[in-house]
Amino acid sequence: MFAYYLLKVLSWVCCRLPRGCCEWMGRMLGAALWPLVPKKRKDLAREQVRKCLGVDEKEAERIARASSVRFGPMLFEVLRFPVIRRHIGEYVRVEGLEKLQKAMKEGKGGIIATGHCGNWELMGGAFAQYGIPLVGVAMKQKDAGADKFIMEYRTLIGMHITYKTGVREMFKMMDEGWFIGLIMDQDTNKRDGIILDFFGQPTNCVPGAASMSRFRGAPIFPCFMHRNLDCTHTLIIGDPVYTEKTKDKREDIRRTTQLLTHDIEAHIRRYPEEWFWLHDRWKSMRP
Repeated sequence: MFAYYLLKVLSWVCCRLPRGCCEWMGRMLGAALWPLVPKKRKDLAREQVRKCLGVDEKEAERIARASSVRFGPMLFEVLRFPVIRRHIGEYVRVEGLEKLQKAMKEGKGGIIATGHCGNWELMGGAFAQYGIPLVGVAMKQKDAGADKFIMEYRTLIGMHITYKTGVREMFKMMDEGWFIGLIMDQDTNKRDGIILDFFGQPTNCVPGAASMSRFRGAPIFPCFMHRNLDCTHTLIIGDPVYTEKTKDKREDIRRTTQLLTHDIEAHIRRYPEEWFWLHDRWKSMRP
């Protein structure tokens, strides 16, 4: 549990330092760790940037590096959750909150579909602090101490967390009016995924949001957050998407998932430095 106690001590220190100081330390940490990223992973990130965005090698290097360096400020923001939760309006501005509030009044709950863009941990906390009952769907960390810490801090900032295996719990809570937060831009195995277009390439995509929406008739809200120049964040809530329920279940799910995937792509094109390019997005598509 060494990682847990180390992170707790770091959090205690960060919560007592000025916000600007933590931003600076986060950027310095991200920049210091970039040379330590394995060359194979860097090459992968640069190649994915070039292939997806059609930029030259110099620009691909800049975007790939910025995508990695930003994890430093992200980490420090998570460490400062005890402070941020009391002043969320100073950190995150929300556009379109009334869309979720309207869905809340209908009492059916819904699904929030997003990607690894911006600080997705802070995004979940922002929803919770702005009064949206959110269930964050998490993957268990390999280190038990790190897993305990992040679960504790996600709960601290207002989220209810369930692991990916808790499907029954998700449906139950959605019936009670909760919103299920799903990150749907990572590669999965071909058995569980569906092949769609992403940046003009056949890509294995996660159909969970569309499947849940079709089964429950629940709305899906595409939501994305980006970092502003003043180090605040803007959280944008899109219009609700519904999955049709025809006789062709697979096509219903395919059509909605493709729509959501194009939304993710459009956001990445607008803020390419804020996506997780180090992730091997097309791994399962290779022989």
